[in-house]
Amino acid sequence: MRASRLVSLLLLLQSRGRMTAAQLADELEVSVRTVYRDVQSLHEAGIPLYGDAGHEGGYRLLDGYHTRLTGLTADETQAWFLAALPDPAAQLGLGEAAAAARLKFSAALPPALRERAERVRERFLLDAPGWYGTEEQVPYLPAVADAVWNRRAVRVRYRRWREPAETDRRLEPYGLVLKAGRWYVVAHDGSDPRTYRVDRMIEVRTLDEVFAPPPGFDLAAYWREYLAGFHARLHRDQALIRVSPAGVERLPALLSRAVARAVAEEGEREQDGWIRARVPVESVAHAHGEFLRLGADLEVLAPAPLRELLARSARELAALYGPPRSTPPPPRMPPH
Repeated sequence: MRASRLVSLLLLLQSRGRMTAAQLADELEVSVRTVYRDVQSLHEAGIPLYGDAGHEGGYRLLDGYHTRLTGLTADETQAWFLAALPDPAAQLGLGEAAAAARLKFSAALPPALRERAERVRERFLLDAPGWYGTEEQVPYLPAVADAVWNRRAVRVRYRRWREPAETDRRLEPYGLVLKAGRWYVVAHDGSDPRTYRVDRMIEVRTLDEVFAPPPGFDLAAYWREYLAGFHARLHRDQALIRVSPAGVERLPALLSRAVARAVAEEGEREQDGWIRARVPVESVAHAHGEFLRLGADLEVLAPAPLRELLARSARELAALYGPPRSTPPPPRMPPH
């Protein structure tokens, strides 16, 4: 651990130039006293490292000195491809390796490119999950990732929506996918490749069985096909709707992308300015909750069950928000 820290200290000075002991301590997550000891060790090892006193002082390497200790380990090589996504790297157990990989790449860059890379790091941040998603706990993600990397079969206990709620599966995990902040594993379960959410795994046991994916299996191609099929399965039904001009403006922010696209691309404008369109829906129940968001700016013409359900909701809302009920007068007190 200390040897790794010494290398990190050296690479920090090489990539960033002059740094104070306090700055080094913050970066390395150690005390300032530990930095002093590490600097002394580097001195004794013959590293041309100098300290300047004063307000603008700090430690620096002799001009022109570059360490050759920039070779990447196997974990750092894997982690580099996740370097722009520190949170997923940390979930995979590669957080420290990703940080070390970024540092080594930065140290190996020419000064001009290093400055550009530093500007990118300072000015751009990728936060993939949506606003309203809660942070999912994925305790078995490192185990699944290790099985994917080493082509080892796993035995999992999986929680699903339909009965039986929990099921045991033997899986051959082909690859991991991060979609909208959620991890999925593409795995063969004895029939065909299927997609499983890693956060629904309540037990994972790695088996002493090595497998090989089918020749020519392409994870990216599989995922594209899976997404296409998912959207086709999701929107099996249709509804005929009318949307007011004000509703058309609000529609992209409140309704699904599929509905917004159908209205924009296939809608027909009527004489009163409303847009009539046939839109895809997941189900009557789902469309009921979704269409209520536009209130009176959206009218459902068909199917009849959906229109009746919305009409009932409108009556219930009108009763709830109608004129307040008159309060009966308090009882009169009998005379004494």
